[in-house]
Amino acid sequence: MKSSSDVLSFPYPFNESNVYRYSNNAIPLHLQNSIELTYQYLDEISLKRDLLTNHPERCYQSSPHSMDAQWEIVDLIIHNLVFYYPDKFELEKKDEQWIFSNVQTKEKIAFTFGDRTTLEVEPLDFIGRHVQEDLILMMQRDGNLFLDAGQLCFPANWSLYFDLGMTFKEIHSPIPGFQSGSLDDRILQFLMRMEAGKPWGRKNWSLMAGSRLDTSLETFSEWGQARKQVTKENVGELVHFRVEVQKLFRLPKSNGILFTIHSHILPLERFIQHTPWLEQFYAVLHELPDFISEYKGISLYRKQVLEYLEEEMKKR
Repeated sequence: MKSSSDVLSFPYPFNESNVYRYSNNAIPLHLQNSIELTYQYLDEISLKRDLLTNHPERCYQSSPHSMDAQWEIVDLIIHNLVFYYPDKFELEKKDEQWIFSNVQTKEKIAFTFGDRTTLEVEPLDFIGRHVQEDLILMMQRDGNLFLDAGQLCFPANWSLYFDLGMTFKEIHSPIPGFQSGSLDDRILQFLMRMEAGKPWGRKNWSLMAGSRLDTSLETFSEWGQARKQVTKENVGELVHFRVEVQKLFRLPKSNGILFTIHSHILPLERFIQHTPWLEQFYAVLHELPDFISEYKGISLYRKQVLEYLEEEMKKR
């Protein structure tokens, strides 16, 4: 299914400002659903499972002490799925004996909640195979947050394998300007003050040449060259606007934090169908400092994108 609905449902990432800078732009979530299903559900679930089968090391990592928090995530996500999508997911429970049914994939999985041996894979890996989101677990200890587990199939140029065990600041240290004004410390303190039952959400954006969701560091040689192939003729079709909808949930028992990351991509030529989006994005990209453009991987074809947007605005 592809119609104007792919544009109308696309998560637009900007507020009223035409200036973009790194910031803590998290806002409280009024709908406490960690998961969102789109019309690409079956395609993206199939892609995730293929990646997990063929590249398990880069798509799934965990530390042994994360198991209790992983079960909390299973509990949270399964109950979100059956509550918000009752026609697509079912759950039968008798004490610790659970039967989870995915109507769309025609799967029925019976397991004992809390018993790892009753699942074929670890709990976080299990539930991640039923949702489009990537799932990242940060555990809090010693006044810090550590990446202790994750299922990451659709990364935007980073590596779960490399980052496992790192602190929040270590993971984000490559971002230029992230330490300016102690932004990294203020966001870390904000995250560590998060409370259970009060989730937050934010959106992050970038451009990419091509339509791959799995742009991991390990596969850069497969997708990085496309950035040199952007021309005036193909920019609208080749370049894609990418938005990550990130949600943050405090886990009440383990005190960990679950990050769910739902990645959406749309060809630039479709993204600009909505004229206000076209005009604001042109303003944002035109003003964007070079160091942010470079970090987001836009610099090689930024000029072509701006020229394309200018031409499109003249037509409106």
